[in-house]
Amino acid sequence: HQAHDRALFASGALKAAKFLAGRPAGLYDMQALVNEG
Repeated sequence: HQAHDRALFASGALKAAKFLAGRPAGLYDMQALVNEG
């Protein structure tokens, strides 16, 4: 696959940061992020 726009990566990183903010330390998977999104 190819990414044509780096903004997609930035958007994903921000979404992940918002998801993790305030959560206890631990291991989270992409499914948890997608389900909460």
